[in-house]
Amino acid sequence: MQQPIITKNTLSFLKELKKNNTREWFAENKKEFKAIEAEVKVYYAHISDALKIHDEIEKIKMFRIYRDVRFSKDKTPYQPHFAGSFSRAGARLRGGYYLRIRPGESFIATGFWQPNKEDILRIRKELELDSTEFREIINEKSFKTTWGALQGEELKTAPKGFSKEDPNIDLIRKKQFIFTRQFTDKEVLSPEFFNTVSNSFKAIRPYFDLMSDILTTDLNGESLLD
Repeated sequence: MQQPIITKNTLSFLKELKKNNTREWFAENKKEFKAIEAEVKVYYAHISDALKIHDEIEKIKMFRIYRDVRFSKDKTPYQPHFAGSFSRAGARLRGGYYLRIRPGESFIATGFWQPNKEDILRIRKELELDSTEFREIINEKSFKTTWGALQGEELKTAPKGFSKEDPNIDLIRKKQFIFTRQFTDKEVLSPEFFNTVSNSFKAIRPYFDLMSDILTTDLNGESLLD
């Protein structure tokens, strides 16, 4: 199989869209958009296939280019990027993958963007009890080389029911548990970009395996899925 690539035409179109973000311009260039969109969807489908080699993917979601401007100060009608997410399968596998292609601002992301209140409490309780394995995984050399440091919004102080003096308060304060990796346009256009994305997603598996175990058991290690 020929290695899937992101083409120069894709980035060029998105750059033009950013400069001409109007319904009139888009209507005039919609045929080109549809052709590029079809190519990009194939690329994302290949990413999904690569993920399925080492993970169980429930669905792929491509985000629409049309913006919801009802509650935004920015009234430009289109997103000057392509983006899609890949959801892991079933209640026993947690976390997800994300890829955005945008000139000068392309990135991949993975982890837990908006954990519900039950999940975030369970994660915090686990970290309060023992964060050793969690820290070992996110600080492992090859993992950190690929993904860098844990990111995400966090509280300014300890959440209710937790001590601000807890030695794990740096993790307990987190409201999101995500990792991101940025890419230049040159990297996105490289034939190696596909493998870089695929291998980066594969590298997150120890983290996902631990978090899935945490989120499907209670503090005694008993399954919550039965």
